[in-house]
Order: sequence, then C-alpha cells, then structure tokens
Amino acid sequence: MIRTKLLPYFGKLKMSSITPQQIIRWQNELINSRDKNGKPYSPVYLKTIQNQLSAIFNHAVRYYNLKENPCVKAGSMGKKKSREMLFWTKDEYLKFIDAMMDKPLSFYAFEMLYWCGIREGELLALTPADFDFQKRTVTISKSYQRISGRDVITTPKTEKSNRTITMPRFLVEEIQEYLAMQYDIGLNDRLFPITKNYLYREMQRGCKETGVKSIRIHDLRHSHISLLIDQGFSVVGIADRVGHESIDITYNYAHLFPSKQTEMADKLDMERGEI
Repeated sequence: MIRTKLLPYFGKLKMSSITPQQIIRWQNELINSRDKNGKPYSPVYLKTIQNQLSAIFNHAVRYYNLKENPCVKAGSMGKKKSREMLFWTKDEYLKFIDAMMDKPLSFYAFEMLYWCGIREGELLALTPADFDFQKRTVTISKSYQRISGRDVITTPKTEKSNRTITMPRFLVEEIQEYLAMQYDIGLNDRLFPITKNYLYREMQRGCKETGVKSIRIHDLRHSHISLLIDQGFSVVGIADRVGHESIDITYNYAHLFPSKQTEMADKLDMERGEI
C-alpha cells in the first residue's frame, strides 16, 4: 500500500514540506481512481490508505520533531464501516460445494476456506508441512500474494494471525485424499498452486450453476464465523480460531449474536426477589 499508493505521490518530498492542500489533491485522485476491473476503490480501502499516511506523519511528529500532521487539516477520506456483510448459510455452502466436485483442486480449496475460516492468502500459502494429521491441525504461519508477476510469501496479516487450527475429522480425511492425488509434491511446495483470480472465477461458476447468491471469497470467512456463532461458541474461542482480536469479533459480528437482554433482565428479577 505504501509502495503503490503513497510513494508515487510523496516519495521524493520532504515530510516537513507536504501541505494539507497536496494531501487533498492526492485524496481526490485516489477517490477518482479505478482498479484493474474499472471499479472505484471501496470507502473502507480509501480509509485504510489514509490511515497509513496519517500514521507515518504521527510517527514523525512524535519522534522526529515534525511540527504537525497535515492529514489532520486535510481531513479524512473513505469510511471505517464496511459494506453490508454477506455470508452463506451452511445449506447454501453445501449446495455450492456440490458444483465444485468436478474439479478436486477447487473442491478441496473451498473446503479449507469454509470449514477453517482462513483467509485467501493463508490458503494459497499452505504446504503439506503445515498439516499434522495425527493432531488434526493445520498451522497458519504465512500468506501468499502475487506481486508484479511474482509469487511472494509473507508473514500473516497480524501477529494474532499466527495460529494452529484444529480441523474436523472429515476435513482431515479430505486433505489426505487430496494429497494422495498429488504427484511428487514436496513438504514445502504450495498445496494449492493457484491464484486468487482462479478462486474468484470458480466461485462465480459455482454460483451460476447452483443459483446460490454471489458473495466474495472473503465472505466465506464471514460464513465460517457466523456458523460458529450460530453453534453457540464464545467470542474468545472464535477469535482464536480465525486469528482476530476478540474486540473485532464483537464489533463486526455483534448483530449475529443472540440477544441476552431478556435473560439478563429475568436473572435480575430473581436477584431482586431474593433480597
């Protein structure tokens, strides 16, 4: 983000010389920009870019005696809150995955995404060495990206993202089946040597064939979390599994948790009655 969205505009300037007016022009250019598919950047993405720039200026103010952060005067762009969260119910997912069975690579990839709630980049970085079939676990310790035509393996999104996930037994068996289909795969070779674009096309194909509503690949992660909430698991337990902070689960998925207000009031009634 810094390399592609900040440095082309500000990379050759002294921080002390950057004005709020320059930042506003930069904001307007990004707001009017289009991605490779011709779509404008989402308000959440614009807000994230703005936060990166502001954080750099705040660092300079705090540690390098910069007089002030010009982003404060320029004002913000974008919005913090994301668009409506979409997800599939378990029945919708099962209907979709039936259409993937003609391509084992796609089938097993989507099974990992849905039943483990991992991110796309985490899936695409997986190697056979990450699995412990005896313990039924998969270790998430890296992420895959395609940058400038090259495969790049990086650390996960956050420190919390480094985690070990226990898989359901049926998924352990499925991944073992998938590994048995691979010819001469090394312990550190990518298990799913595909791109995010491939997954996107396959998801569109499955939605078209089954009539299931179209969602993003990332929404499979939301679908996994909503399934766990529906099954009554705690915020802390869910956060550990998907590599989130507990507060993020509470904030982003609060509307999915069953309301405890009536139960609270009833218990307070009982407490009052015992006085």
